[in-house]
Amino acid sequence: MVSVSESIWIDSPVEPVFEYLDDPYNHAEVTPSVTNVRNVEGLDNGGKRLDCTYTMAGVGLKTELEQTVHEPNRRMVFDMRSGIDGELELRFADVNGGTEVTYSAEYDIPGRVMSKVVKPFAVKYNERELRAALENLKQRLELEAESET
Repeated sequence: MVSVSESIWIDSPVEPVFEYLDDPYNHAEVTPSVTNVRNVEGLDNGGKRLDCTYTMAGVGLKTELEQTVHEPNRRMVFDMRSGIDGELELRFADVNGGTEVTYSAEYDIPGRVMSKVVKPFAVKYNERELRAALENLKQRLELEAESET
């Protein structure tokens, strides 16, 4: 099992941060390894189900994401199925007039030997990926807020 988590503070209220990430197409804008978001459909819980391509170490994986938890302005949880199965979670907290976003990923790497070889690489790769996604999110939302004033 691989588990990584990163947090960032964004100078924007929780509601617009949550709303931005509630649109699956925006994940592809801020997450470097997510592309080709398609087949987005709404779910009864307020969440979404979608297909996308997740690229890791140059290998594109067809991925299905299903939002199992959709708590407006608080939390999103996605089940990820792509051959590397796991869970992605985004938490939102009002901190000092802005938003602290915590992005966590937990997934299994198939195969015992493969897991021992790949796990250290996967942890580092995903730590960088989560950090980049959060930095891109911060930049996008803070620049957007500046341009509105």
